Amino acid sequence: MPLLIDAHEDLAWNALTFGRDYRRSAHETRAQERSQGALAPQVNGDTLLGWPEYQQAGVAVVLATLFAAPRRRQGGPWDRLVYDTPEQARAVYARELAYYHQQAEAHPDVWRLLPDAAAFRAHWAAWQARAPGEALPVGWVLLMEGAEAIVQPTPEEVAWWAARGVRVIGPAWAGTRYCGGTGEPGPLTPAGRDLLRAMAEVGVILDVSHMDEAAALEALDRFPGPIIASHANPQAVVQRPSNRFLSDRLLRGLLERDAVIGIVPYNRFLVPHWRPGDPKDAVTLEHVAAHVDYICQMAGDARHVALGTDFDGGFGAQAVPAEVDTIADLPRLAAVLERRGYSADDVAAIFGGNWARVLAA
Repeated sequence: MPLLIDAHEDLAWNALTFGRDYRRSAHETRAQERSQGALAPQVNGDTLLGWPEYQQAGVAVVLATLFAAPRRRQGGPWDRLVYDTPEQARAVYARELAYYHQQAEAHPDVWRLLPDAAAFRAHWAAWQARAPGEALPVGWVLLMEGAEAIVQPTPEEVAWWAARGVRVIGPAWAGTRYCGGTGEPGPLTPAGRDLLRAMAEVGVILDVSHMDEAAALEALDRFPGPIIASHANPQAVVQRPSNRFLSDRLLRGLLERDAVIGIVPYNRFLVPHWRPGDPKDAVTLEHVAAHVDYICQMAGDARHVALGTDFDGGFGAQAVPAEVDTIADLPRLAAVLERRGYSADDVAAIFGGNWARVLAA
């Protein structure tokens, strides 16, 4: 079974919003939330994540996010991790940052922060050498989703976050001071260009997920460092009108920059007409494979596509393909890809190797 790297999970947001403890199994969390009549399943779906399921799936590394919504996009009264100003965003994101550090320090046999390439390489090597049935800590690489928490786009401030483990920054979720985002289009701003210069100087990865196309295309030209799309699907396959997805033009630009794109196995991002509340079995892992294949055919290889599940990021078990109940089921995608003609090496690259190449560098 190939090792997995999942490039997008909102773990701190879930823990601080709903009290989810990802040391527990997904099934234990579900049972507890149901018995307590908890809000989380109602607004975020049944959890897909838990440490036992990570071990079953061979999830070696997660790109764990710092995320909060601007108040104008607040999900409801329950959504407390919101902000009105950059200073408020910084406070919320710092609280999530502290969560990851506290968890890794308190439970080193469960979680391990990977603050630089050397730490990643050592962790990845340990997982590659893992004995059958051996349990190892899951590594966390921290990803800032939406950069409003960077109050001043200077190298000094970006370096403050990077020194604490933030190795990937996505300038947008919704629109920000830095650029347009999902549902709020717009180009890079002068502050956005300053942010890209600061990120390049410090040496962090740029995540174009959620960036409006105009902003992302300019970023491809301006940003000299490594670029990814941690969790974004091809527009041509999902056929849904939204700037949340990657146009062919943007995909070609990403491939020219040797980027890796993480496919989101969320039914609404896989097929055109699925809506929350529709039967989950209307969508299968074949649809995930179609998104993977689209990028591979465009690239001419399997080096530029991977997985960024966004599991528990606003949807749960009710909204993922029929074969998937928890992340432990994601390895079933391997057989689907192999039936399409992908080799074992290709599958290993898509599951983890492609992200490993970026993170190891």
